[in-house]
Amino acid sequence: MVDIAEDGRTWLLSGPTSSYALHLTDADELLHLHWGPRVALADAQALAKEPLPGYWPFESPLDGREEYPVEGGPRFVRPALSVRSDERRGTEWRFQAYDTEADELRLRFDDDGLAVTLHYRMRGDVVERWVTVANDTHARVELLRADAATWTLPDRDGWRLSQLHGRWAAESRLTTAPLTYGEKVIGSRRGHTGHQHLPWVALDTDATEERGEVYGCALGWSGSWRIAVAQLPDARVQITGGAGYDDSGLLLLQPGESYTTPVFAGLWSGGGFGGASRTWHAYQRAYVIPDAERDRPVLFNSWEATNFGISEEQQLALARRAAGIGVELFVVDDGWFGARTSDRAGLGDWTPNPDRFPQGLKPLADQVHGLGMQFGIWVEPEMVNPDSDLYRAHPDWVQYQPGRKRTELRNQLVLNLAREDVQEYLWEQLDTLLSSAPIDYVKWDFNRCFTDVGWPGEPYPQRLWVDHVRALYALLDRLRAAHPSVAFESCSGGGGRIDLGVLSRTDQVWTSDNTDPLDRLAIQHGFSQIHPARVMAAWVTDSPNTQLNGRVSTLRFRFVSAMAGVLGVGGDLTEWTEEELAEARQWVQLYKQIRPVVQHGELHRLRPPAGGLSAVQYVRGEDAVVLAWLQAQSYGEPVPALRLRGLDPTASYECRETGEVHRGAVLLHHGLRTGLKGDLDATVLRLRRMG
Repeated sequence: MVDIAEDGRTWLLSGPTSSYALHLTDADELLHLHWGPRVALADAQALAKEPLPGYWPFESPLDGREEYPVEGGPRFVRPALSVRSDERRGTEWRFQAYDTEADELRLRFDDDGLAVTLHYRMRGDVVERWVTVANDTHARVELLRADAATWTLPDRDGWRLSQLHGRWAAESRLTTAPLTYGEKVIGSRRGHTGHQHLPWVALDTDATEERGEVYGCALGWSGSWRIAVAQLPDARVQITGGAGYDDSGLLLLQPGESYTTPVFAGLWSGGGFGGASRTWHAYQRAYVIPDAERDRPVLFNSWEATNFGISEEQQLALARRAAGIGVELFVVDDGWFGARTSDRAGLGDWTPNPDRFPQGLKPLADQVHGLGMQFGIWVEPEMVNPDSDLYRAHPDWVQYQPGRKRTELRNQLVLNLAREDVQEYLWEQLDTLLSSAPIDYVKWDFNRCFTDVGWPGEPYPQRLWVDHVRALYALLDRLRAAHPSVAFESCSGGGGRIDLGVLSRTDQVWTSDNTDPLDRLAIQHGFSQIHPARVMAAWVTDSPNTQLNGRVSTLRFRFVSAMAGVLGVGGDLTEWTEEELAEARQWVQLYKQIRPVVQHGELHRLRPPAGGLSAVQYVRGEDAVVLAWLQAQSYGEPVPALRLRGLDPTASYECRETGEVHRGAVLLHHGLRTGLKGDLDATVLRLRRMG
């Protein structure tokens, strides 16, 4: 909902529990007024009447108060917009008009033929913000920096900053630290979202999991990006973020051209970190994730079972065992195409290997369907091996710098997806592939970062950084439109491409290449701060964990760990005993029973994975599910009780596993004690409201 003052210079956006307000002064200075608990328009107008402090030679009254600071004029904070034309650099804009359409507010400014539009939309309690910059009259305009938004926090003491950091196989780990004066900058200069940081931050002063105020921001962009959190000299805090890591240039706009930034979304929650997470999850299920109301199927992926040594007969043998334990989607991973017998060849040649699949993928897909499962494949379209038919035909199609060695990581180069001929080639290859067999699912991988980011012959080669991502989005959109029954998963060597932008075009994401169930608890805990279980793919693989650390874990612990998201199986089922297969069948059956609650319910993190007992709870309607993991137990200490969340405190709930009856948010203890029997153990408890 958007409320507008009678003079048309104060605007208030309101959700169920929060409001966001801004005001335009008589001098066309756009000021931030309020972001926090819900207020009325009269309250916003009263804030607008408060005068700015006076100017000083070394300070600006605009700093820390402007809604979208630009480069130029009496400003010293980091600009969200930095442009230059042949005539000048910087912006001196004038307000033109505002308009609303549905729930979107647009504020239009002009700087002598450079048009800037600020967009706002309230979805639930999440504010979406983005910017459009258009060159109307200049010979050319270079966008050095065009951030999606600057967020301003209220005056408080003792801000703390939370972020998700990591690396390959150790993504999405949560860390919180006091915010100090100066800037904290996170981002990626790697060409994709990156394993090192998720584009999300949260700030609080004294919040807990279930109480206190939390401000959060998340960027929807799948290329290089930057978020800067600044505590200014007067202790005010601003958060600025958008596409691109530095200010070396985004795009060159010719007359009539424009650039629209990605969305930088923000929320305020009065319900602590858990309340903020549940708001993020509900927002993504309602407005971001395609077909979010559908359950994601239990899948089997062949990678850890076979690596590159695959054949049609071998895959069919795995498929029969997968169907036997209740798997619903069978996925052939890397090695089905071209000369792909290792990671040294074949990328770019997206046709089935004639020795391994002499009649293409259709016979295997038909047999998988005959077993009652869907069929999926792995692809990595943005990459090419030098040892491939594609590279031999088009060596100029990759990113490279003239006269420099072409850096190979994982024996591959990055295709220049900003080129229209590359875009058309990939469309033809993938459309043909998806039309050649009944394929239901595509795991889309991206296994190396940008390095030699060059485009010989292109007048403005810097545009590759932005246009590669825009072309990726366009290709995914085109494929989804042409093949609406096909689901897509985003993967980038694990969790290297997870953000709101790619999630608006894919059905789930691969959280990490680390499938160790104990390591996964911390990864999944961090992931849940921003993203819902509905998109979090998690696998049960073999023990010992031969891919990473050699740890031994029970099948029970592996399954309960993976059941916290979208359950998958990735072990070599041909080596599992009949007892293991029978147990796996029971776990898959149980997951299908709790899946609607896990994938679509509200998440409550009962205890973090910091050693000892950790647990999460999901609530949907009359049902609740508790997943608990005992990571270690010392000196015979008893299993601690859990206080359940999100239940009706006046109602009674029956635990199906034990027959116990609990009242609302009570301590759950006996069921845990009987379900957990020692170190590295896990349990699942289901509760249903009575009466």
